[in-house]
Amino acid sequence: MLLRQLTLATAGFIMLAVPAVAQDKLKIATVDMQTLFKQYHRTNEAQKEINVERAKIQQNNNERLETIRALEDELQSFRKQLEDPSISEKKKQDLYKTFQMKTQEGVALDRERREFLQRRNTALNEKMVQKMRGILEEIRKLVEDRAKSDDYDYVFDKSGLSTSQVPFLLYTKDATDITAGLLDLLNKDAPEN
Repeated sequence: MLLRQLTLATAGFIMLAVPAVAQDKLKIATVDMQTLFKQYHRTNEAQKEINVERAKIQQNNNERLETIRALEDELQSFRKQLEDPSISEKKKQDLYKTFQMKTQEGVALDRERREFLQRRNTALNEKMVQKMRGILEEIRKLVEDRAKSDDYDYVFDKSGLSTSQVPFLLYTKDATDITAGLLDLLNKDAPEN
């Protein structure tokens, strides 16, 4: 008997609560996080900084490659001298020792160049990830602040994709897109080009 009364009371409460929820229409907004990220002036500045650093790394790598190529030219000269039948055996042995030392030097220089390139690129990639993560967090915070100030119940990222590359948000009825306003706010302090 008590169980029956509890069930009826719960059902009555649910029936009264459903119309109340229906009357309070949810306030929903959408935002395109990719657009905000790509068109934010700080993202462009960070990308330019990364490109400058990447160019410096490439320039240093090219300088190291020039040194290695010069050494390879020198080794080619030694090879020709070693093949010359008019050179004495003593001279050939000396040339061969020098040839081997230069070969080892070239291998060491190339290994050092590759390690340098890997270290610098790894460090640059980590730096880029940290910068981009910071920018995304700044954008996310701005979206959250806007949602709170405009009293939105939900804000969905319409650029988000599922693991099967299908947009999470396929359709929204009466949702306000707040991307343009946020983009203006993000770029209000952008330097003049």
